[in-house]
Amino acid sequence: MRFPFADAHCDYLYCDCFREYDIVNPIQGQMMSIDRMLEGNVKLQCFAVWTDKKLSMTPLQQAMNMIDVYHCILETYDDICEFDADFDENSGRIATVLTMEGGEPIGYEIANLHNFYRLGVRAMALTWNYPNQLAYPATKQSKKGLTEFGKYVVEEMGDLGMAIDLAHLSDVCIDDVLGITSVPVYASHSNARAVYNHPRSLNDEHIREIAKRGGVIGTNFYYAHLAGTINVSTADVVRHIAHIAEVGGIDCVCIGSDYDGMGVTPVDLRDSSELQNLAAALIQNGFTEDEVAKITYYNLRNYLARFCL
Repeated sequence: MRFPFADAHCDYLYCDCFREYDIVNPIQGQMMSIDRMLEGNVKLQCFAVWTDKKLSMTPLQQAMNMIDVYHCILETYDDICEFDADFDENSGRIATVLTMEGGEPIGYEIANLHNFYRLGVRAMALTWNYPNQLAYPATKQSKKGLTEFGKYVVEEMGDLGMAIDLAHLSDVCIDDVLGITSVPVYASHSNARAVYNHPRSLNDEHIREIAKRGGVIGTNFYYAHLAGTINVSTADVVRHIAHIAEVGGIDCVCIGSDYDGMGVTPVDLRDSSELQNLAAALIQNGFTEDEVAKITYYNLRNYLARFCL
């Protein structure tokens, strides 16, 4: 059986803009392409807008360039379409969702958030690995919570119908978000801290609360979050999935690969074409076919359908 896949996070758009990646003709080191997604049976792919503070171009300029690339892909390739709640996974096409990793591009202008929504952004993580005008990151685990503007942005995202992504947030900021909104939230690419103690991963309390609210948690493939050693495989990914399912229930687990956002991958998950290896590993570890299909596709698909009407 070939399982469908939905992936909550990749960094292809940045690499297309600034590293000469090509969605059809991949270069060395590239992990995402149309052919690789089709080979891995990817039915739904989230493309993140991630901005680089090391570039001279402003975050807003970077974001607009990546959004332009995203829409050019949609306009050029028939295999790719925008996801909505009526998407048929048997159509042979790959549905896509535009997301944002870090709120730097909106600056202090709430109008920018509205315009990103108009351009198709349907989810946003408030920060990446550095503090910004909205929040503090997990890498620092600051005792500070959301800024006042960050709280306003969370409320506005809820009103707009934009999904709130808890990935990269510190524990205190996650608590703040959970205290502000009743909208189901998610973590696009975050693992289980109880399996491997990394500050970017979620503690069990947050896993339970996200699940309780109807959100999902995307297990990522980054070795530093999986096991802390460079030699990782599907077995390490399965351990995180199993723990999240045990704590939050089978309906809260999904995949958030982080492809094209890391230099090293699990040995048997080198790119999207090898995703069926993960499905096979889940079956071998005692998950039923229905459970695997939820993990690989339906949980994320059903969550995003609430925001992509």
